[in-house]
Amino acid sequence: MNSGMAAAGHSGPDVSQQLIQVLGSLGVVLALVLVLAWVARRISRSRVSQTGGLRLLGGISLGSKERIVLVQVGEQQLLVGVAPGSLRTLHVLDSPLQDDHPEPPVFARRMSEALSGSRQGGKD
Repeated sequence: MNSGMAAAGHSGPDVSQQLIQVLGSLGVVLALVLVLAWVARRISRSRVSQTGGLRLLGGISLGSKERIVLVQVGEQQLLVGVAPGSLRTLHVLDSPLQDDHPEPPVFARRMSEALSGSRQGGKD
């Protein structure tokens, strides 16, 4: 009878250690899923921004899901309105806008992209 009591008393700390291990493992898996989702999003965003003669030059958010973006197609620039289920050309620029800002160094550009990605992550 005492051995049964000893076994029951001994299982208490083991259960709590197992629970801590399970919760720790769950935390690691969730963190891995979040990191992989972030990487996948960054890869897909970089593919979209410059593909086959198309370049996304900039954009501004007008609401939670509405945006105006400036797209360059060859030598022509278009101002496009983007909303869920809708794309509209708002204006075709007669002459392309000149980029007054010189190309930032690679580190500065990547840091800016990382910071803008973290701010936009909560909006989507």
